[in-house]
Amino acid sequence: MIKCAIMFFSKTFRGGIHPAYLKELTSGKPSSPAKDPAQVIIPLLQHTGVPCQPLVKAGEQVKAGQKIGDSDKLISAPVHASLSGTVKAIEPRLCFTGDMVNSVVIESDGKNEIYEGIKPETGNLLAAIREAGIVGLGGAAFPTQVKLSPPKDKKIDTLIINGAECEPYLTCDHRIMLEETDLVLEGIKAAAKVLNVNQILIGIEENKEDAIHKVKSQITSTKSQTNLNIQIIKLKTKYPQGGEKQLIKAITGREVPSGGLPFDIGVVVLNVGTCAQIAKTLKTGMPLIDRVVTVTGRSLKEPKNLRVKIGTLFKDLIEQCGGATKGEIKKVIAGGPMMGVAVSSLEVPVVKGTSGILVLTDKEAVSYEENDCIRCGRCIKVCPAGLLPNFLADAAKLKDWDKTVEYHVADCIECGCCGYVCPSRIFLVQYFKAAKWELKKRKAVNR
Repeated sequence: MIKCAIMFFSKTFRGGIHPAYLKELTSGKPSSPAKDPAQVIIPLLQHTGVPCQPLVKAGEQVKAGQKIGDSDKLISAPVHASLSGTVKAIEPRLCFTGDMVNSVVIESDGKNEIYEGIKPETGNLLAAIREAGIVGLGGAAFPTQVKLSPPKDKKIDTLIINGAECEPYLTCDHRIMLEETDLVLEGIKAAAKVLNVNQILIGIEENKEDAIHKVKSQITSTKSQTNLNIQIIKLKTKYPQGGEKQLIKAITGREVPSGGLPFDIGVVVLNVGTCAQIAKTLKTGMPLIDRVVTVTGRSLKEPKNLRVKIGTLFKDLIEQCGGATKGEIKKVIAGGPMMGVAVSSLEVPVVKGTSGILVLTDKEAVSYEENDCIRCGRCIKVCPAGLLPNFLADAAKLKDWDKTVEYHVADCIECGCCGYVCPSRIFLVQYFKAAKWELKKRKAVNR
């Protein structure tokens, strides 16, 4: 019998901020299917890890769900055709990160035929998750089969489900918890079975009361005979509550050590959307070829939550939301305003990790001049990782990379809280990213 409990006091973590959330633009709008595009661009790198190699050639006919790219490396995830049609090209195409990524370009035949080899999985759950190309759908896109395969010396006792969705504007996870509750829970059960754990902690921010009650109701009405102990943890509405380390600290009180992973303290964290996709794959055999994306912004005529085929261009989705009505579009962000990436073109495709597309007009995307640090300490107060952002930035500006290591730049989660509160408008996160990039290059050279 599934046991369920709900915590009625809200938990949280040290630091963080309370930005304007603006989720009301789409939180009450059920997800709807986006129009199928005439062409999709499927990057062969949509995940943390090693890029895939193409399995098809230009001119070849493919069908929806057919595997078109894979790698034999551990940290990777295969990619699949999201519709049926003809492979027009395999070539570098612009991705939301600004990188040119080798991609499979497929022209739709309008038939949406499903690949014949797709069938429900009844045997090896982990292999099915891997073959379906499932990655973390919260944004990091880390291969899920790797998360569910902890080292043998790491004993996992707790599975945490991330339903916080703390990033402003974004509501795709909220809608999944409301609309695909049964799939979320089926995916949770499958992940718990793979990990051999029975303690499940589902963290949901208190501004999603309807999702809390829907999930609780679904749990209590389930007649499954498993022995799972599921608790719904109500979290304070605070950014970045959904950060993996912050979520673990808030829910369990455990701290991931510097340079460590959740594995090290007996925890695995999965996003609610990832759990729903696991269930879909196990039920139908269909790999990850679409996802819910929040297309939003106060300037959009009709912000929406859309279920989108992987490879659909940003411009097509913005057009389906009516375009901007309050000024010219000045900036478009892949993701949310805090941790998202500003795109240089609307000719970039939705990938597995695309949780949102945020449209900002010239009145909203304001430019600022950086001023000198006044040593107010606000950045230190809000840093959820307990770092010293002001000193880190000084070291990065001086290109004292060894000093940035001393100040634990690797532990920065790039949440942007420090820059948000900085009265001098110092581009703190950008300095930290530059330091990490430089250290990564030095490490590669010294191998």
